[in-house]
Amino acid sequence: MLTILFDGVAYGMLLFILAVGLSVTMGLMNFINLAHGAFAMLGGYLTVVLSQRYGVPFLLCLPVSFLVTALVGAVCERTLYRPMYGKAHLDQVLFTIGLAFMAVAVTDYWMGSQQQIMQLPDWLRGRTELFEDTPWRLGMGHYRLFIIAVCGLLTLALQYVLSATRFGSQLRASVDDARVAAGLGIRVNLVFAVTFAVGSGLAGLGGALGAEVLGLDPTFPFKFMVYFLIVVAVGGTSSITGPLLAALLLGVADVAGKYFVPKLGAFIVYSLMIAILIWRPHGLFTRQGGK
Repeated sequence: MLTILFDGVAYGMLLFILAVGLSVTMGLMNFINLAHGAFAMLGGYLTVVLSQRYGVPFLLCLPVSFLVTALVGAVCERTLYRPMYGKAHLDQVLFTIGLAFMAVAVTDYWMGSQQQIMQLPDWLRGRTELFEDTPWRLGMGHYRLFIIAVCGLLTLALQYVLSATRFGSQLRASVDDARVAAGLGIRVNLVFAVTFAVGSGLAGLGGALGAEVLGLDPTFPFKFMVYFLIVVAVGGTSSITGPLLAALLLGVADVAGKYFVPKLGAFIVYSLMIAILIWRPHGLFTRQGGK
């Protein structure tokens, strides 16, 4: 039982890092980016290519995936996404869905449609067993423990940046009223570009970390799009606390459901989402008076 809980927490933390960028762009920037999974896929393929073909150490591949994906996100924000900020949400959905299809087609052409194999370092392949002869047996995969540690540190850093730094204040001011923020000397376009780039970079890092756990092929952006949207919808978009809790609930429910009732598939996850949204239509955490 503890092993299932541990694996569910690791899966949930990974989903949170993958989805938090979408939560930020939807909640703080009011932009719906359904091509978010394409940035995660880019990070995953970068890690596979660098580690498998060029022998780059796995730990070095992670920051490289973050930085390259963040740079691509910044370029896309400046050239593709910025003109769409003032458009209707339906226009944003159709535009970003089109980008996702393009990313899938390009990836399939250059990398092929086969599943990519991620070879982890030896020190991340092991497993530690605790309480082996008791009902509370806990099997901890070293890589899943590594995922929990990395994602936990990133969560704390992100919460600090958004709530306790000057940049976080500038971002909230830019979202509340961009014209007033610009009049106060805040470079609104730069704030949005940096925010979008960091969100894309986090998706790329999540894709790099999740290539071994989730699998990696050209359909990745669509395969996990629903999970990203569930995390954002259930958790709400007013803070990162809600998406974190939603991702953990989703991760534990998905792992437990596949273990105890595998024939139901994702039915348990969707049922949990519907129940939570009936109880809290605006998500688990919403600003006072938020819509």
